[in-house]
Amino acid sequence: MRKRNESVTVEHERASAAPAPLDKGCSLRHSLRLPAAADSGMKRPLGRRYGLWFRLQKLIIWLLGVYLAIPFLVKLCPAIQAKLVFLNFVRVPYFIDLKRPQDQGLNHTCNYYLQPEEDVTVGVWHTVPAALWKNARGKDQLWFEDALGSSHPVILYLHGNAGTRGGDHRVELYKVLSSLGYHVVTFDYRGWGDSIGSPSERGMTYDALHVFDWIKARSGDNPVYIWGHSLGTGVATNLVRRLCERETPPDALILESPFTNIREEARSHPFSVIYRYFPGFDWFFLDPITTSGIKFANDENVKYISCSLLILHAEDDPVVPFHLGKKLYNIAATSRSFRDYKVQFVPFHTDLGYRHKYIYRSPELPRILR
Repeated sequence: MRKRNESVTVEHERASAAPAPLDKGCSLRHSLRLPAAADSGMKRPLGRRYGLWFRLQKLIIWLLGVYLAIPFLVKLCPAIQAKLVFLNFVRVPYFIDLKRPQDQGLNHTCNYYLQPEEDVTVGVWHTVPAALWKNARGKDQLWFEDALGSSHPVILYLHGNAGTRGGDHRVELYKVLSSLGYHVVTFDYRGWGDSIGSPSERGMTYDALHVFDWIKARSGDNPVYIWGHSLGTGVATNLVRRLCERETPPDALILESPFTNIREEARSHPFSVIYRYFPGFDWFFLDPITTSGIKFANDENVKYISCSLLILHAEDDPVVPFHLGKKLYNIAATSRSFRDYKVQFVPFHTDLGYRHKYIYRSPELPRILR
């Protein structure tokens, strides 16, 4: 009996004792797991927010570092500013063969190569007037050169920075001028397109002078006009000033979207907005341009030019501000060199949307040129 009672007692104790570890285990798991889940739920959003804010801080610091480093880099390497002025490394449109102007819809255009200096070669396009289109088909360079002596005026077109003589808006202008009865001769300065050489203001001006003399040697008494666009206006006034000084001025000078000088243009350019109020802006950004020998001083050149002048400028021009073209006109209109010549300024209203390079679309252009 005692043994049985003892065994019952032991079994009873074991039975009553058995749930204790389970309950203890459950309570332990409960006490361990639930707080851990709650802690991880709180840490994840906090961790994400902290990581995002940390990355944002790093990005801001990095951008600030770049912003502060660029002015010093430009100052130490003036060649950077020269590259940004010329943009000759930007070739738009890409993948076109400049030897084949007919691929751009210019079936009445011939491609030449002239050599202004040793080790310098410039690619030239010559588009004949619409009246000669049929005769021009299949003709060689000699025929096109002789055609310059026909009774049609010639326009030497000096394009702006970036791109090539095959740029879309430039090609469209050649077509318009050709339809109005002009020969159009244009070329890529040394370092642009397929022209060989290193770009510089002096070199660009000399290239233009060489092409002008080449035209005059073949055009006889036909009028020759010089048309400059954007940066090409700086080349145009450099050229015409030299021609006037040697007493062989062109019959007229046409400036499309001109500026006063390269320093004022650089200060007004959209790219300079983020640095325009930076301390020492002129010293950091404009002085290196001058150090590189780049001036394109239209405002000074017009004081020495003696031929008719026409200025075309769109009010909504985002690249060369309208007020710079107007300022150049005011300088030219009061210059003694123009007292015997006509100086005209033609604005194009903002509503027309001609901006920097679409003045060729104006239906008024034939009347204006006449």
